[in-house]
Amino acid sequence: MNGSRAWVVIGEITRPHGVRGAVKVVPHTDYPQRFDSLAEVYVGADDSEPELMSFSLVSKQTDQLICRIGGASSRDAAEKLRGKLLLVPREEAVQLPPGHFYIFDLVGLAVYTEDGQHLGRLKEVLQPGANDVYIVEPADGEGEILLPAIKDVVLDVDLLGGRMLVRLLPGMLEG
Repeated sequence: MNGSRAWVVIGEITRPHGVRGAVKVVPHTDYPQRFDSLAEVYVGADDSEPELMSFSLVSKQTDQLICRIGGASSRDAAEKLRGKLLLVPREEAVQLPPGHFYIFDLVGLAVYTEDGQHLGRLKEVLQPGANDVYIVEPADGEGEILLPAIKDVVLDVDLLGGRMLVRLLPGMLEG
């Protein structure tokens, strides 16, 4: 997305639903209840500036929402929305409790051990189940370091300073 504003993806339009302009949306948020009262949403793609459009929730299914977006009133109009992202400005993202962070805020942080060793940059966050796993791209560019996102390992996250402080448990760097 172009422009200087930071955006948060909250959903993706997967396909039309029916013949009257409704679409199916896969939520990309831990707070799907935000769709219950949403009246407007920005709609965009990676290569364009998002456009503010009207939004109404028609119904909820197990893992998808049925919605009306931007006044689309036909299947052809809904088809033009396929693959577009639903976005909100970063400043409108749901406030998280202290000690919780959005993945997009963590990616790119410099990772240091408690004794000051620079391990590298947080490249990706995996969510396999019990706890997240942070993938750190080492400063020397060789391989990857996997860190469990648990309190015994992640000691501090300083978003303003762009740093994460970690404690390496025995055997973590062996491999």
